Amino acid sequence: MTNSRVGWFKSSYSQQGGECVEVAFFLSDTVAVRDSKNPSGPALSFTSSEWDAFTTNLRSGAFADPA
Repeated sequence: MTNSRVGWFKSSYSQQGGECVEVAFFLSDTVAVRDSKNPSGPALSFTSSEWDAFTTNLRSGAFADPA
């Protein structure tokens, strides 16, 4: 996975100067996530199935703060 040729993007919910991540989709069935403030830093990678499970749980509120 090379970061230099990938089309990274931020969510439309991201704010300027905020705590943002960027996401990229690779042809090799891989989704990568990185810190937008450190684009040359490390990226986490997931299979598309793992990413789908994460985003589904995120939308359903599975990670909501219980307090």
